[in-house]
Amino acid sequence: MATLDEMRAKALAEWRTAEQGRQSHVLVGAATCGKAAGALETLAAFQSQQAKHGLDIAVTQVGCIGVCYMEPVVAIRKPGHPMILYGNVDARAAGRLTQKWLLGDNPCADLAIGAFLQEGQSVDGIPPLSAHPMLGTPRLILRNCGLIDPTDFSHYLARGGHKGFEKALALTPQQVIDEVKKSGLRGRGGAGFTTGVKWQICHDQPGEVKYLICNADEGDPGAFMNRSLIEGDPHVLLEGMLIGGYALGAAEGYIYIRAEYPLAVERLKFAIQQLRDVGLLGSAILGSDFHFDIHIREGAGAFVCGEETALIASIEGQRGMPRSRPPFPATSGLGGKPTVINNVETLATVAIVMRTGGNEYARQYGTECSKGTKTFALAGKVKNTGLIEVPLGTTLRQIVFDIGGGILNDKQIKAVQTGGPSGGCIPADRLDTPVDYESLTAVGSIMGSGGMIVMDEDNCMVDVAHYFLSFTKEESCGKCSPCRLGTRHMLEILERISAGQGKLEDLERLEKLSNTVKDGSLCGLGQTAPNPVLTTLRYFRDEYVTHITERRCPAAVCQGLIAYEITGACTGCAICARLCPVGAIAGDKKLLHVIDPKVCVRCGACRDCCKYNAVVVH
Repeated sequence: MATLDEMRAKALAEWRTAEQGRQSHVLVGAATCGKAAGALETLAAFQSQQAKHGLDIAVTQVGCIGVCYMEPVVAIRKPGHPMILYGNVDARAAGRLTQKWLLGDNPCADLAIGAFLQEGQSVDGIPPLSAHPMLGTPRLILRNCGLIDPTDFSHYLARGGHKGFEKALALTPQQVIDEVKKSGLRGRGGAGFTTGVKWQICHDQPGEVKYLICNADEGDPGAFMNRSLIEGDPHVLLEGMLIGGYALGAAEGYIYIRAEYPLAVERLKFAIQQLRDVGLLGSAILGSDFHFDIHIREGAGAFVCGEETALIASIEGQRGMPRSRPPFPATSGLGGKPTVINNVETLATVAIVMRTGGNEYARQYGTECSKGTKTFALAGKVKNTGLIEVPLGTTLRQIVFDIGGGILNDKQIKAVQTGGPSGGCIPADRLDTPVDYESLTAVGSIMGSGGMIVMDEDNCMVDVAHYFLSFTKEESCGKCSPCRLGTRHMLEILERISAGQGKLEDLERLEKLSNTVKDGSLCGLGQTAPNPVLTTLRYFRDEYVTHITERRCPAAVCQGLIAYEITGACTGCAICARLCPVGAIAGDKKLLHVIDPKVCVRCGACRDCCKYNAVVVH
């Protein structure tokens, strides 16, 4: 069997031949986000054009490059020209790119996001891709996403794949752990525990049987970092697991991934088989005495299984419920054996750390206590939504306005929520907060796995707290009383306030109850569930008071506190009456219509459909 160096040399030669050859290449971003936006239709359109014109082109599916708001995204490399990235490429645009660029000499600058320019290169009217705010940041984790075929192992090797694992095998397990410690890498899945220290604890435990588990059970609403990485570059995760398995002395690894990620699961299964075929999984890997294999376990989507001990219980075939700690999994985990659990991004970063060296990784990016880069799923009321990677220490203001392009419709920003349902809502006057573990904790939030939701003036913070608490209350496993009962009572108080039935003393009761749940819950789900409530009480207390004392929702969101009215701008077109689901609107044609408040369910359909802006809410 060929050595890793021989496989990489062959892959690199093939990659360079393809780059310098006479064939054009069309890369279609067909990850889950791209498919939802119509990428498969775009793919079919290019294939149809290929057949129609007899074009010598290679049309390939790749992962998401990150600019999700411009999906479907396509990259085209034409012989003798730089690769150009295009956005919003539907079937019609695919036909135009074929006619104008693949068959002609017009690069269609109006569709271009940017060009991958080498020194001295330029394309008229198209900026370098590095000028795009979402793609000009350092890309360590995401360096391959959108640029390689995730099903072609040779692509990963050609771009330096498994150099980290190769270096690791030349060291002792302890030396590998020391490199990870030097990097300052902290867990990218939530609490931010130092990765090297966790590995050291497990490594030092007696016994020959140890396990490594990758937590890919990404369950935060609005989060898609792990899914996108696996769909676009599954081998970087698997390389990190190989390094981790070697350092720990583990012979088996598990990837626990939610079944709602079918494409990611498919990519992983295919990639694992590729590694087995070339001898990078199994017995005597690369002729060493290291034996390691990786198994996939699909979860049923329980949010609580993101907690380490609940995840282990699920793998063991039990109901996913946490247990008291200590003992921690690093000393007694899967089957009672020492077990390390890291999330997808942590393990992918390990591959980069070993490739660059621990000291160099720590020097390049980050802060004194938070080293490296972090991926975020930037979503909500921001212009540039998608997957980004930034150095830790970048401020929220830089992320929202410099990278995210500012707020949709140029409205006023109100808050940024980090850390998913377990995180907090950070107000606009704290936007200069650096995104690192300590700074986010200081303002009442957490890093989490990387969800980041931007909210504007139209968001009601009482409603936001209600939404996230509803999620965690439903996802509670029910094992401990503080979480099971506390989240329910907190939600009841929020529902009263949202309905205009709250009292001022409810705020003190809500705050006290939140702290009780936080302090008394068994696992991280309950301990962090009150964060959205506590931060909105801390920073947006005036909105709660207005709901209670004025029986009014300032953002006109809470249905129990709003009413719809049709003004004199009404032309009597009757569209609202036809679309009202409960028949609450009456009026003769071409005359002012009226809403019956006793029948109205406050769904907003009338306001949404009125092109005369005659429907107001108050």
